[in-house]
Amino acid sequence: MTKQRKTVRRGTKASDAERRKYLIWSVVVPLCILLVFAVLYFRTDFSYTLKSWIFPEESTDKHTTSEHEERNMKLMEKHNDYVYGIDISQYQGDISWIDINTIYDQVPIDFVFIRATMGEEAKDKRFVVNWKAAQSRAKLRGAYHYFRPNENSICQARNFINTVKLKPGDLPPVLDIEERPRKQPMDSLKVGLKRWLDEVEEHYGIQPILYSGDSYFTDFLEKEFSNYVLWIANYNFWVDKPKKHWNFWQFSERGYVRGIKGNVDLNMFKGSIEALEELTIPY
Repeated sequence: MTKQRKTVRRGTKASDAERRKYLIWSVVVPLCILLVFAVLYFRTDFSYTLKSWIFPEESTDKHTTSEHEERNMKLMEKHNDYVYGIDISQYQGDISWIDINTIYDQVPIDFVFIRATMGEEAKDKRFVVNWKAAQSRAKLRGAYHYFRPNENSICQARNFINTVKLKPGDLPPVLDIEERPRKQPMDSLKVGLKRWLDEVEEHYGIQPILYSGDSYFTDFLEKEFSNYVLWIANYNFWVDKPKKHWNFWQFSERGYVRGIKGNVDLNMFKGSIEALEELTIPY
């Protein structure tokens, strides 16, 4: 009887351990994962935060095309005293610039930002064509550089300077920072960003604009770079107006513009066209 009791106890302990293990993996772990996803979702738009490293582009579409259009139109109607524009790169392909005029065939396009360079050496394949064409299709145009954290910042600045010839009336150069560094701490990245900004400002004689994601800027850059004109990306459907410190708001990555195949980023400037013109390179 004694041996049998011991056997039963061992079996009970083993069963309890199995049940606890099952409970952890079937309930606790999934709940923790959902909690992490929820935090990321409400910090900023889920597609912006996770699309580049978890899901392919098509799986990040939480809303149908009609819902995106409805939300975007409501935002633009609500802020009809602001001006609107788009930003493009080679990923928009061959643009029919003669058709570029309005967003959703209703809201005038007053400015266009065009990607020019990436990192130390790379250049957007369609920058030259897009840059020239934009001059006749939008009131204001600007060029931006995609910053690669693990490449030399001064070389990146010179890549942009050698590629982009700005003139009076153009918007200031833009530094686009979205990636976290893999080979250096954030403090070193900030030094590199400042070097790029200073080098470009010295060349063009005007302070650049800083572009980043909402949470990226808040978490890493706000303390050192809040004195720059800010262009912030946040596609969250619960955000219905630009925050106080945002000058430009990239509020959607799924806009429609006749002349562009597929989706295009939509942006609002928090001010009038006259206020936007005051930001441009002076004559």
